[in-house]
Amino acid sequence: MQLTHPAFIEPFDLYMFGKGEHWDLYRVLGAHPMAQDGAEGYRVAVWAPSAREVYLVGDFNDWRWGEYPLYPVGVSGVWAAFVPGMRKGALYKFGIRTGDAGGGRIVYKTDPFALYAEMRPGVAAVARDIDNHQWADDDWMQRRAEAGPPLRQAVSIYEVHAGSWQRKTDGTGVGGHPFLSWEELGDGLIPHVQNPGFTHIELLPVAEHPLDQSWGYQTGHYYAPTSRHGTPEDFKRFVDRCHQAGIGVILDWVPAHFPKDDWSLGRFDGTALFEHLDPRRGEHPDWGTFIFNYGRHEVRNFLLANALYWLREFHIDGLRMDAVASMLYLDYSREDGDWLPNEHGGRENLDAVEFLRQLNVVVHGQFPGAMTIAEESTAWAGVSRPVYTGGLGFTFKWNMGWMHDTLDYFRHEPVHRAYHHNALTFSLLYAFTENFVLPLSHDEVVHGKGALLSKMPGDAWQQQASLRALYAYMWAHPGKKLLFMGGEFGQWNEWDESRALDWCLYQFPAHGGIHALLRDLNGILRREPAMHAHDHDWTGFRWMDFSDWGGSVISFVRQCPDREGAPPVLWVFNFTPVVREYYRVPAPGGGTWREVLNTDSEYYGGSNAGNGGELQARTDEWSGGHHLVLTLPPLAGVALMPG
Repeated sequence: MQLTHPAFIEPFDLYMFGKGEHWDLYRVLGAHPMAQDGAEGYRVAVWAPSAREVYLVGDFNDWRWGEYPLYPVGVSGVWAAFVPGMRKGALYKFGIRTGDAGGGRIVYKTDPFALYAEMRPGVAAVARDIDNHQWADDDWMQRRAEAGPPLRQAVSIYEVHAGSWQRKTDGTGVGGHPFLSWEELGDGLIPHVQNPGFTHIELLPVAEHPLDQSWGYQTGHYYAPTSRHGTPEDFKRFVDRCHQAGIGVILDWVPAHFPKDDWSLGRFDGTALFEHLDPRRGEHPDWGTFIFNYGRHEVRNFLLANALYWLREFHIDGLRMDAVASMLYLDYSREDGDWLPNEHGGRENLDAVEFLRQLNVVVHGQFPGAMTIAEESTAWAGVSRPVYTGGLGFTFKWNMGWMHDTLDYFRHEPVHRAYHHNALTFSLLYAFTENFVLPLSHDEVVHGKGALLSKMPGDAWQQQASLRALYAYMWAHPGKKLLFMGGEFGQWNEWDESRALDWCLYQFPAHGGIHALLRDLNGILRREPAMHAHDHDWTGFRWMDFSDWGGSVISFVRQCPDREGAPPVLWVFNFTPVVREYYRVPAPGGGTWREVLNTDSEYYGGSNAGNGGELQARTDEWSGGHHLVLTLPPLAGVALMPG
C-alpha cells in the first residue's frame, strides 16, 4: 500500500458531530471505500481529541506503528487519512500515542465505528462498506410505516439467542465453529417462528462481542454484526427474509455499559473519552464495566447514530434496551458514599434521561412503526409515555412486576395458591400505567433458576398442565407477549448458551401439545381485536370474578368496544388440579357461548375435561344479567366467545 494522504471531511459533518446530532455519523467516521486523485482506497477517521499521534496499523504492514499516519482535521478532535490501496477485508486498528507526560504511551484500539470485526479471540476491525445489499422488503417497510406504532396490533415475540438455538458439533459451522450461518438460521428459524404464529423475533445482542458467555451484553463493536454467523451482508439477507415471511426483527441493544477491554472504547485516547472519569459515575460495580458519559455530545452522538444505523441500514423493526434502570439512577447498585448526586442533589441521571428522550424522539420521528422497548425494573413514571408529556418516550416497557409475581404464584403447590391469590390480581392495578410487554425471557431460565416447565410443582402431568395454564393466562392478560426459545415446546433443562435446545423433546406428544397450544393462543391473539387492540387501556378489560381465592379461580373479559362486530373473549382459569363442575361464572352477554380454547384438551396433552363445545348463558332473575355454568378443567384456562 502507498503512504496515506490527508482526507477531507465536510465542516458541516464536524459541526453536527460536535452538537451530538449527526445521525449518519457512521458514514463519516470509521473506514469507508472511496477514490481520491484517481486512486482507490479507504478513508479512515477516528475521534481521539487527546491523542498526540494516530497511525493506522494492520495486516497490510505487519501491524507496525509509524508507517500510515492520520492527520488532525482542524480542532475537531477527529483524525483522518486517505489510504490508497487499502482493500475490503483488510484487518486494521488505530495506534494512538496518548498525551501522557513523558512522551505518552502507544495504545492499540479497534475502530469504534468498525462495520465488521474478526471472529473471537481476534478483535481487529475488518474493512467493509455499507451499501452492500439490494433490499426486497419494500411492502413490509411500507406497511410498517403506514400502520404506525404497534400499540393496537398483535405483538407476540419469540426471543432467540442465535448462538444456541441450534448448533453444529461436526466442525461445519461458520469458520469451523459450532455456529450456524445467518442463511442456515433463516432456513430453520423462520418457519419455526411462523408455525406457532409469532409476529416478531427478538435477537439477543448481535453486535460483535469477544466472550460467548456474555450473550452479547458486553459489546465490543457497536456497529459490527457478529462474525459468528457470517458477514453484515448475510445478516441483512436474514432480516430481509424475515420481512418477506411477515416476521419483524427486534434487536437487543446495550447502551448502558461497555467492557473495560484494553483494545476497546475505554480510555480510548488515554483519557476517559467515552466514559466518566470518576468511577462513582463511570463504572458499574456489579458488572465491572464502564458507563457511557451521556452528557458529552460526541458520546451521545455515537450511541444515537448507532441506534439509527441498525434501523436504517439493517431495516430492524425495534430496539429492546437492556438495563435501562442502571442508566436512570446514579445510585444504581451503589452504597451511600459511592455515588455522586446530580446538580439538584437527586439520584436521577439527568444526562441519561435526556439521552433516552432524544433517542426515542429521533427513532419514532425517522422510523414510523419502529418500536423501542425498555427493560426498566423500577417504578420510574412514564417510561412508555410521550416525551412531550414528561415521559421517556419508549413504545413499550417490560412488565417485570407481572413476571415476578406470576412465576412466584405458579411455583407454589396448588393447595397453597389460595394464599397467594393477590399475586394474580395485583398486576391489574397498574396494567395500564405503561404500554407493557409481558416477558418470560432468557433471564428467567438461567443461573440455576431452571426452565419454565421445571419451575412448576407436582408430577410431570401437573407440571405440563400448569405450564399450559401459565401460557394461556399470559396470552389472555393485557400486554404484548415475549417468550424465550425453548419455552414453546416445554424444555426441561435451563438454557445453556454453549449447547443447542433439546429438540428431541418434540417426539413426545406432551411437548408437541405445548407447541400446538401456543399456535392456537397466537391465533386468537392475532385474529380477535379484543385480544390486542386495547392492551394498554381499561376499555379492553373487565373483571368477571376475582374473588374466589379459595378455589384459585379467576375470570375476566377481553373486549374491543370501539370496533363494531368485534366479539369479546371470556377467559376462566382454574389453577388447582380439581375438576370443578357446575361452576357459575358471570357472562358479559346472553345467548350461545362457544368454548374456543381449553388448555386441558387432549390435543394439547390434557385430560379432556370441558364443556362439549357450546353452552347457553342463563339469565339472573335478580339482576337481569347473565352467567354460564361451566365444568372447569384442572390446572387449565378456558376461552369462550359468543355465537
